[in-house]
Amino acid sequence: MSQVIYDRPLGPSADDEQHRAAGDPLAKTKPVGVTRQRTRLVEIVIPVHNEQLVLADSVQRLHAYLTESLPYPFRITIADNASTDATPAVAAELAAELRQVEVLRLEQKGRGRALRAAWSASDAPVLAYCDVDLSTDLAALLPLVAPLVSGHSDLAIGTRLGRGSRVARGMKRELISRCYNLILRGALGAGFSDAQCGFKAIRADAAAELLPLVQDPGWFFDTELLVLAERAGLRIHEVPVDWVDDPDSRVDIVATALADLRGVLRLNRSLGSGALPLGDLGARLGRAPARRAGVPVGIGGQLLRFAGIGVISTAVYLLLYLLLRDPLGAQAANLGALLVTAVGNTSANRAITFGVQGRRGALRQHARALVLFGLGLALTGGSLAVLHAVTGDPSWSAELLVLIAANLVASVLRFALLHTWVFAGRASEETGH
Repeated sequence: MSQVIYDRPLGPSADDEQHRAAGDPLAKTKPVGVTRQRTRLVEIVIPVHNEQLVLADSVQRLHAYLTESLPYPFRITIADNASTDATPAVAAELAAELRQVEVLRLEQKGRGRALRAAWSASDAPVLAYCDVDLSTDLAALLPLVAPLVSGHSDLAIGTRLGRGSRVARGMKRELISRCYNLILRGALGAGFSDAQCGFKAIRADAAAELLPLVQDPGWFFDTELLVLAERAGLRIHEVPVDWVDDPDSRVDIVATALADLRGVLRLNRSLGSGALPLGDLGARLGRAPARRAGVPVGIGGQLLRFAGIGVISTAVYLLLYLLLRDPLGAQAANLGALLVTAVGNTSANRAITFGVQGRRGALRQHARALVLFGLGLALTGGSLAVLHAVTGDPSWSAELLVLIAANLVASVLRFALLHTWVFAGRASEETGH
């Protein structure tokens, strides 16, 4: 259960009445599912878990900046998800001290869960959030929310990877971030540049439609929300930000990365099944749905998509092979790694490269894909057998080089057969070309 602690009774303030009288675009907008009278135009949520040391300073800085620089009425909500230190007490003190600060307490952990609860309960037409460390320069806050206030965009994100961004962080985090966003482009066809920056905003009417479809309660929440919004044809505005890495961040990078990869696979399956009502969602919000799965027109664009998915598949295949090589041996490791990646590769190419969604024809297409799996197994397994016959006991590096070469040959044949046989006709039918 969630407990909401307010520093004052809900109700329109003098600032709100003045804002409505000025004729602001969202003053009379009522998002789906919200029945309470509006009390603020912009609500900024700060999700926290055991942040007693930095919470007070960050909230006071944010409040001072908003009071001085934001031309819209605002509210700050501290969304405490299951803190076990003094965070709840610090948050309550801030709510008592600062008029526009409120607290939402959840007994379960999860940043996505905290954002969902806070945004769902909000009566503001523009919803935003920022990380408690305030790594993103607050000067980007007005450019973030202004397109949503005007109605130009449905979501807005801060990007550390766009032109004009200035970022100070270690090489490890930089590499992980860029690789993750590359995976999103290859596996999910994402068009936005930075899924992980903790600096985002959304219109309440879009949030009311999207939040029931987002399943992840943790760090993948942002990515899932953005991918679903993009697939529904909603407009996403990107703001280059100045960003400084928090050296005291307690985020478990490895665990978060693995959870994100699981989220990518789950979301890929959901999108590939065609079960999500994204077309209707965009229509309800007055946006035309995006071309299905971001599918490019023509064989050139399909080749680029196929190559991106292939790079990711090959990397995962080689990693699995190395993990299985010792306990299972070369041929069994090759079979296991190839089987796992072939299923994911087919699903990704079905939805992203060739734009085929829904269950219709899926069984036949995956059955045909088994033929391609057999072809790939014959090429890779045969290459390994020849290598062992010639050298006797080859090194792991020699095995990997042979497997990479065999996979390249198999990939050329795979694309040709996917294009001309497995998905022939269905891709053009689905995309309208």
